[in-house]
This record gives sequence, C-alpha cells and structure tokens, in this order.
Amino acid sequence: MRDLHFPGRSTVHAVNGICATSQPLAAEAAISILRAGGNAVDAAIAASAVLCVVEPYNTGIGGDCFVLLSKGGSGDIVGFNGSGRAPKAMTLDKLKAAGGTLSLSSVHSVTIPGAVDAWARLIEDYGTMELGRVFEPAIRLAEEGFAVAPRIAQEWGFLEGHLAHDADAAARYTISGKAPRTGDRFHLPVLAQTLRLVGAKGRDAFYEGQIAEDMVAKLRSLGGFHTLEDFATHKGDYVTPIRTDYRGHEICEIPPNGQGITALVMLNILSRLGLEKLDPHGAERFHYEMEAARLAYDLRDRHVADPARADVPVDWMLSDRLADELASRIAPDRRIENLSTLRDPLNRDTVYLTVVDRDRNAVSFINSLFFGFGSGILAPGSGVMFQNRGSGFVMEEGHPNCVDGGKRPLHTIIPGMMVEKSRAIMPFGVMGGAYQAVGHAHVVTNVVDYGMDPQEALDSPRAFPGADALDIERGISAEARKGLEARGHKLKEVFLPHGGGQAILIDHERGTLIGGSDPRKDGAAVGY
Repeated sequence: MRDLHFPGRSTVHAVNGICATSQPLAAEAAISILRAGGNAVDAAIAASAVLCVVEPYNTGIGGDCFVLLSKGGSGDIVGFNGSGRAPKAMTLDKLKAAGGTLSLSSVHSVTIPGAVDAWARLIEDYGTMELGRVFEPAIRLAEEGFAVAPRIAQEWGFLEGHLAHDADAAARYTISGKAPRTGDRFHLPVLAQTLRLVGAKGRDAFYEGQIAEDMVAKLRSLGGFHTLEDFATHKGDYVTPIRTDYRGHEICEIPPNGQGITALVMLNILSRLGLEKLDPHGAERFHYEMEAARLAYDLRDRHVADPARADVPVDWMLSDRLADELASRIAPDRRIENLSTLRDPLNRDTVYLTVVDRDRNAVSFINSLFFGFGSGILAPGSGVMFQNRGSGFVMEEGHPNCVDGGKRPLHTIIPGMMVEKSRAIMPFGVMGGAYQAVGHAHVVTNVVDYGMDPQEALDSPRAFPGADALDIERGISAEARKGLEARGHKLKEVFLPHGGGQAILIDHERGTLIGGSDPRKDGAAVGY
C-alpha cells in the first residue's frame, strides 16, 4: 500500500468490472457499456473508439490494433493481430525509383489500417452488442465536442508542425494552425459521420465504398502505391500467443511481427539474474534491466519481421540455451561494449487499455497510429488520419524486415497477459513505441519479484537504452544514477516520461478486481 502522507494514486477495487485507460472519458464509456449488459470485448472497443476521438494524436481508425483475450479467466488466451500491410504494388526497387522514403511523414510509410477490421471481427466473434451500439459514446463526443485534457493538449501542441505538412490534417486538427489548449472544447464531426456509417453498415463500409475511395484518392494524390483492392482484401488474423515462464508466471504476447517477443527474451534473461534480491529502485536492478534490453533489442532488430514473409526464429529466441548465453554476457559491475545501437530508439504514441468484466472475460487491448497523428496525412471526406507503421520497415535488401508489397512491418504495439495456474490473472500493457518491451519486463518484474500492486508497478520510475545514453526519468534517484554511471552508462534525463500503462489484477480467490492506471497520462481505472 502506498504511503498516504505523499501524493499518489490508490488501486481501484471492484467486483463487477474494471476498465483502465489513458483517458477517463474512455474508461467511463467502457463502464457504461458493461452496465448496459455488454461484455469486456464490447467495452474495450467502445473505449478504443472514444480514444480515437479524445486522444487523436495517439490513436485513430486509420491505425492498427493488437488484442489478447481470456474468456472467463481461462489461461487459454486468444490473440488477434490487427496490423496492416504495405500496398501490394510497393517494392524496394519501386520505392527507390520513385525517390521515396519511409520517413514519418511520407505517404510510403502508410500501411493499410487494420483497427476497424479487428474491432468488427472481435465484436462478431466474442462481443454481445452491435458495432453501432459500442460506437455511440465516441460518436456523441465527436459531435458534441470534448474538453481537451492536459497531457493530450501538451503533446498536441508539439505536433503542430507535423500537422502543417498536410492542409487537410491541419484544417481538421488545429484551430488556425494552433493546437487546442487544455480545457478547450473540440469537435470532430466528419469522424463522427464515418463512425456512424461503419457502425450501421459494418467493417465493409470502411474497406470498400465511399470511405475507401476517399482514403485511396488522398494517398494516390501524394504518390502512394495504395489501391482499392489493398483495402478491400485486408484481413487481420487470429494468432496463437507466444509465452515464457517467469518465476511461475506465464507471460503471453502476440507473436511477430510484433515486438512482444523482445519482452519475453528480456524476461528470460532477467530470470537468471536474481532480481528479487535487489533494491527495485537501485542501480543494479536498472543495470541488469538495461543490459537485458540492449541484448533483446539487438535480436529484435536482426530477426523480427512478418513471419508470413520471413523466417523468424521464435523457438530459438525463446530457448533456455539462448537465455543462458545472453545472461552470461551481463556483468554486475560494467556495461557491455560493442553492442549495436537500437535501430529505432524513439518513443512513439499509442493507447493501451484493459477491461475485465463480471464473468472475468479479460481483454488486453492496444490501438495506435505510431507517431503522433501518424503520418500527418488525412483523408478529407472521411476524417481518417493515416498511421505511418511502414516506418517500421527497413530499406536494406535481404533483411527479413525489408519493405515489400503485402508485407507487415515490425510492429511496436504489444498487449500483455499474465497467467498463473492456468488462469489469467493480469492483463497489462505499457505504451511508448520502442519502450514497450522494456515496460512489459519492468511491470512484470515489479509485480512478481517485488510484490507491487498494479498501481505501484506502473508508478515505478523507468529507464530505456536510447541511441547514445540511458534515457532516464526524474524519479530515478541520485544514488541509482551514480551507480549506473559507475558501471559505464551515460545518462540523459528525458523531457517526457516513458509511455504510460494500465493493468488489472484478477483476484480469483476473493472474487475481486484491482486496477491501476499510469499517472504519466490523463487516465484512470474505473470500476463498478
């Protein structure tokens, strides 16, 4: 329990259901769906749709979605990969011939949006309500307007220049070129119309017809290779989650093309280093975590790709033999030298949310545009802001993650699920682009090794191995900083904290739920 003499958040306790999100309006929408008889899947999609309205730089219907689902608290976890693919006509040679790049604002970084397909498929297969019903809170907020929250206003302001590259995006998401301020009321009527149409007619209304025509016309006008067929033939996939055991707890992740395997490699390494004996906020704990991260991300950058188009050595990456080998490279008193720098050390923007209902259906759900406002390219007739997930590809011929038509890029968004004794006990996730795998390992070890509750595990200060230094939060103590520097680490204090996160602990014995929401965002855990 936290010290009540100091500021902080208590855990949220409930019996019937909890939703934890990065924005209270989204959590409230999810609870309203649960109260109306919907289940965790219905509620999660309602919350995600609301976040596409009220936190529009982080997520949108032009983005992607990954989900882990436990039915009734079972440890038999369902996975869904709702990530999009590059246009079929794109090849590395064509991209180079066109003088194109995969920069954050390039039309060539726009992959086919997968979120709407994922929502519709999950509602049909596991939900209890119609898509139009769960969209109602988002449509109302988009039409009537919402008050902009503090963290959202801050980052929206940072992205004015990114939006300025596209006149349609600037017209829709700024006020005379300026981002709204904290407390301003903001409306998204065109997005509301699109949500209403998709809600009434289903996912095909997004991937075919007037919305698809609007999206393709905008992308083609900028030189994109996208076609109506690319949209019409898009389909997400149910996948078998990958797992590893961390001290008696199974941690489940979506398999590649996601980077969830990176978190599992980290946990395999850390399981051999005795973290439970260390100060959770001390230099040695952070040193081991950062070294494990550097080794795991090196593997990620060399091997993780679309498994339908490349041989991703999942079994080898999760093997005990590799974990033993990597753990042996970590010394307690010095940093590993001559290890490649993380290919993409920048933190991106995402929303993560989790819902558990009265029947203990547990949803771990993540939706994203990647960079803030994605590519910054907006389809004017539908209000769809396009993601820039294609930036996750490389332009290196022969690399398993090299860009190619119909291929999925390496993806950073990763929902997590903890299983113990064949029961799901904690859906969790941490936002922040490349940081997410470190965030998963940090939260898991906080809970398992140090007995932290979900809120304490999320509050705990964070670090990340950046391009030329460890990017540390202000919460890391002077003593820990001194110890890290003594081990050869350069340190850089980050301007914005690392990501955000949510978690819900399911207490099966007492029949209660315990939720936490990261104070680095505007969000909340709400139960009933």
